[in-house]
Amino acid sequence: SASAASPKEWYRKLAVANFLYHSLGDAAEAEDLTQNVFLQVYKSAARYRVTAKFTTWLFTIARNLCLNELRRRARHPALSLAAPPPELEDAPARAVPDTRPDGPVDTLLLRELEAKIQEALGDLPETQRTAILLYREQDLSYEDIAAVLGCSLTAVKSLIHRGRETLKRRLKPYLRTGEWSAADPQL
Repeated sequence: SASAASPKEWYRKLAVANFLYHSLGDAAEAEDLTQNVFLQVYKSAARYRVTAKFTTWLFTIARNLCLNELRRRARHPALSLAAPPPELEDAPARAVPDTRPDGPVDTLLLRELEAKIQEALGDLPETQRTAILLYREQDLSYEDIAAVLGCSLTAVKSLIHRGRETLKRRLKPYLRTGEWSAADPQL
């Protein structure tokens, strides 16, 4: 039953769902994949080595299932309902008035910035994106990230540094100074 789950179990599920959402950009797909991660954890429980941190093992499973999903998407791309069909791409655009009520400017700017951050994260190479998300969103140590990614500690430091630099370059037009504030050194 849902009430029988411990707070630690709920935290782990939310952490995995958050990681998958930021990796895939699709809340429904992240929710489905989260269930698959925990199903895989249950099925593979006998193979878990107590010498390894559980979160490292958990995020390794999450990452592997996420990579499988990204490969599946690449093989079977979905058509966007928002994009015009290929035969109409060169047709002149028609102006359609926006009838939505205007909200506060700050809310709109924040939503735009969040969308740009998601877009910039999505454009990073998979290993850089995963390293940054595990560090920033899941608070994993560099050592744990190295275990999840199957690479060295030096490689993790390099991935995070290069990812941050790419994000800084991409997001500079949307930030006032273009510099990271000392208040948020993790991004």
